[in-house]
Amino acid sequence: MPPASLADIHQHFARLTPDGAMHIMSRAVAVETPVALEFNGIGYAVLMASPGDLGDLLTGFALSERLIDGPQDIIGHDVHESDHGLLVRAQLVDERSERLLARVRHRISDSSCGLCGIENLEQAVRPLPRVTADSQAGRDAIFRALDLLQGAQPGNDRTGAMHAAALCAADGLPLLVREDVGRHNAFDKLIGAMARGGISWDGGFALLSSRCSYELVEKAALANCPLLVTMSAPTSLALKRAEAAGLRLFALARKDSFIVPAGS
Repeated sequence: MPPASLADIHQHFARLTPDGAMHIMSRAVAVETPVALEFNGIGYAVLMASPGDLGDLLTGFALSERLIDGPQDIIGHDVHESDHGLLVRAQLVDERSERLLARVRHRISDSSCGLCGIENLEQAVRPLPRVTADSQAGRDAIFRALDLLQGAQPGNDRTGAMHAAALCAADGLPLLVREDVGRHNAFDKLIGAMARGGISWDGGFALLSSRCSYELVEKAALANCPLLVTMSAPTSLALKRAEAAGLRLFALARKDSFIVPAGS
């Protein structure tokens, strides 16, 4: 198992071309490993993730799961390596114990047979808070961010296999970027890093190198993100949840265009 600080490893491959030639080459491969999250001694989730920025991942995940209200609710955490992956143990303040246990009960029933029963269906589409932050970013800022993001993804530059989530300023400059093999993990890492650093959106926006699923919309709304920009298309539920939360959503963002839901 690679150490938690290792972003990628090198592997030899045979590169085949249309003319029948074969070339042996070495290239970086993104590390993907099981990361188990434990809160107050309770195993909560296992994520398939990149092993960096685990404190940010833990905090962002706990915020997205509504286990905590802020990083101050995490007393501390530590990381343990094993032959099978990484274990991140966190201790929450006593005031969050009841909330944790309630969510664990739902997750146990969810994992046994999927989202079964009216109560669990309601949990899957719990009301989202209304977004109160504003973004001053215009179209020029979106295109600038798209142009600059590639240079702010060292992990993906090496491996070609990592998603990025970026906090971009109102003028489009990427201010903070987190990478991971999982798009949800990358956004959790960004949200966690912002929360731990006391960083606000300050008129900026989030740029994600992924499709726009409803989970990413929910993470954005819970983080009070004023504008979510994704490089691929949204799903129907993502659009519905974004509208309900008052979250501005731009999608299919390319260097020459992006789409905006009509009426937004």
